[in-house]
Amino acid sequence: MNDVTITDVADQSGVSLRTVSRVINGSSKVNADTRRKVEAVIESLGFRPSARARALATGRSFLIGLIHDDPNALVLDPVQRGLSEVCGARGFEVVVHPCSYDADNLLDDVRGFINRSRVDGVVLLPPLAELTQLHQVIAETHTPSVAIASVPIKGADMLVSMERQAAQQLTRRLIALGHTRIAFISGPSRFISAQQRRQGFLDALAEAGLARSVMSEGDYSFESGLACGQAILDLPDLPTAVFASNDFMAAGVLKAMSARGLSSPRDLSVAGFDDSSIARMISPALTTINRPMRAMAQTAAERLLARIEGGEAKSHPQPQEIALEVVERESTAAAGR
Repeated sequence: MNDVTITDVADQSGVSLRTVSRVINGSSKVNADTRRKVEAVIESLGFRPSARARALATGRSFLIGLIHDDPNALVLDPVQRGLSEVCGARGFEVVVHPCSYDADNLLDDVRGFINRSRVDGVVLLPPLAELTQLHQVIAETHTPSVAIASVPIKGADMLVSMERQAAQQLTRRLIALGHTRIAFISGPSRFISAQQRRQGFLDALAEAGLARSVMSEGDYSFESGLACGQAILDLPDLPTAVFASNDFMAAGVLKAMSARGLSSPRDLSVAGFDDSSIARMISPALTTINRPMRAMAQTAAERLLARIEGGEAKSHPQPQEIALEVVERESTAAAGR
């Protein structure tokens, strides 16, 4: 029925217009029995509120902004899926805003996006989520936000993935396999996440009493992993393992090996970080660290919507730590295999 109104729903349910509005908008201020009754009437009448009507009634846009600096679809896809699954079920749409970490106008860009789009909340991804100034700009717009990053930032609502500890754990595993000469390919050193992963690697070497081996820096791209891999393979004394601080650079190392007739793990064990879909697509399948971006995005959306809807709007944001796990696959084996 196209002419059913919210008043019809309220009349048949025996509740106020405000109560129907709260049910439609997923408010926690409606008890379970009333919610079920109103939802049953909405379904039976075929009532579908328009986005414009919802916005006028609530003063919200029902838009959630996803702000990122990562052009790789394999990285972004699980985040967008996780956000959309939670937000869509609550009547919110996700608006994606790509921007550049290194841009001179980054702060103005983000401020302008929030003001133009009138989003009700923002999810911020690394490495942008590492920038204290960016959190300050978002706070100045009075827009609720939740960030995903590798370290907490004071006053910010965040999911903190424990990347230093995870890198240490994976390095320990390589050492347990007998690898004492392990090359490491870092991400860009200006990123805190890259620093955390590198430090975790060094922590494991130090506790095992091992000296640093080859340390390289890439930019998280396949191409930089390929270049670093070629440089490592040119060394007169090859390491027995390479730990690249993301899966795409690890894939680049495997490509460099293949071009020289080498294979993993027979000639060189190779590990990555993130457990992105490429880790399962390539051969050999890649040992890596699972960073559950889809699940983290879902959690970020739940936290953000709770703040938007008022239940936690005035609470002090507390960082939530997310432990990461090593996923062992075919690309690593005992040293000397």
